[in-house]
Amino acid sequence: MNLSNLKPADGATKTSKRVGRGQGSGRGGTSARGHKGAKSRSGYSSKVGFEGGQMPLQRRVPKFGFKNINRIEYRGINLDTIQELSERKSLTVIDFNTLIENGLAGKNDLIKILGRGELKSKINITVHAFTETAKNAIVNAGGNATILS
Repeated sequence: MNLSNLKPADGATKTSKRVGRGQGSGRGGTSARGHKGAKSRSGYSSKVGFEGGQMPLQRRVPKFGFKNINRIEYRGINLDTIQELSERKSLTVIDFNTLIENGLAGKNDLIKILGRGELKSKINITVHAFTETAKNAIVNAGGNATILS
């Protein structure tokens, strides 16, 4: 066997119907497109969402809500994740670069520490923001919660 005699398995491919090749073929004349109308013309393509002149769904349904352009999007990291990371890597200082290296955040993220979980060890954390409960938990465990500017 070589590249010159490779072919698909039997029944794997079908030959396409050749339309518009004369009356004797049974698919001449209008070439199975019917008479007149946009669909019979060459180059026809329907618009996305077109419903035959009926008011399309995206125009029937009312608009609602808005996107706040001033919103600051934070990547939330919980205390239990921080505790697990400090135990696994035996860290006492966690900063932005440490979180990036361990895959918990991207280099363009703003990071906020959230209060889920329990912090057992003394950890100094430096990130962009903290929730009140997270900050209290870090301070109560003997650590520092420093905000990056």
